[in-house]
Amino acid sequence: MPGLTAPSDYSLEPPRHPSLLINAKTPFNAEPPRSALISSYLTPSDFFYKRNHGPIPIVDDIERYFISISGLIENSKSLFMKDIRMLPKYNVAATLQCAGNRRTAMSKTKTVKGVGWDVSAIGNAVWGGAKLADVLELVGIPKLASITRLGGRHVEFVSIDKCKEENGGPYKASVPLSQATNPEADVLLAYEMNGEPLNRDHGYPLRVVVPGVIGARSVKWLDSINIIAEECQGFFMQKDYKMFPPSVNWDNINWSTRRAQMDFPVQCVICSLEDVSTIKPGQVKVSGYAVSGGGRGIERVDVSVDGGKTWLEASRYQKSGTPYIADDAANSDKWAWVLFEITVDILHSTEIVAKAVDSAANVQPERVEDIWNLRGILNTSWHRVQVRVGHSNL
Repeated sequence: MPGLTAPSDYSLEPPRHPSLLINAKTPFNAEPPRSALISSYLTPSDFFYKRNHGPIPIVDDIERYFISISGLIENSKSLFMKDIRMLPKYNVAATLQCAGNRRTAMSKTKTVKGVGWDVSAIGNAVWGGAKLADVLELVGIPKLASITRLGGRHVEFVSIDKCKEENGGPYKASVPLSQATNPEADVLLAYEMNGEPLNRDHGYPLRVVVPGVIGARSVKWLDSINIIAEECQGFFMQKDYKMFPPSVNWDNINWSTRRAQMDFPVQCVICSLEDVSTIKPGQVKVSGYAVSGGGRGIERVDVSVDGGKTWLEASRYQKSGTPYIADDAANSDKWAWVLFEITVDILHSTEIVAKAVDSAANVQPERVEDIWNLRGILNTSWHRVQVRVGHSNL
């Protein structure tokens, strides 16, 4: 398309931070060390996980770049960046999480297929841009509409990004029109991340951000928007990112029997300790993140220092100086993660466990085996780390 190109090779990739843990080089998939996630409420773009399906697109002329909106509407339209910037700008704090976050732990139960993410395929940022509901009004779709006059019920986002899973075609995904036209859903066409223009890894010049939903639906490097009657038929909506029971394997899978995954479940991870950590006996700070999909808040984070026999409640926070209360719309970021911490006494080697409860009283499953699935997505089992106490000879 004019102004934006999808290269055929990886010779023009952007620079990346050297501390990233690389899971795949081509396409580039990487996550930060877990300790980096809890150093700040907002994740710097350098430390925000990189999830790609092909070479990073290149903007060669921002003035010529535009997106087209067409499909089951009466008037198609092309929008340049200046048109999008003329709409009211919103800043939305939202956590994006790859559906495959914590896949490596699930693969220890039985082999799964996918990028081997540890616990950091997640990040929290303030996204700046126009609400999709305002953009769709420009083509005659009113707020809170669930169907257009011509029968459109879904909004499909198409990227310039080309990927092998689409046989060289573009990456694409969709959301229901009712979600897209609801201002309260905060779906954005974002051009900023943490107050700065998007960088190339994160979708420059324009991307979709669908808060509370797995990251696969927040399409980067936006090329076009289609209003369609049925859900997007692309690979990543129909033959990937669906939650199957442990009994399904690659020999008996039937993709059509499951819905495309949207909201992510309640999740909680300890980031202050590695999977196995050696410490001195005494006080230890246990901290990490907790988040739930669909805009649900975090009601509680429980930490156990005896492998799950007894529990202590951790403190929760988002912004310093502002008490965090789940579902307090005036003071809390409903689409964003909650950080937690607790100081505990550790006198001998043990297993530390963390689990969260969201504002709808959803809980995490205790055992990863109970939610194992062949794609290794949505591992939200209790997060466990092993602590070995080393006694000093001094």
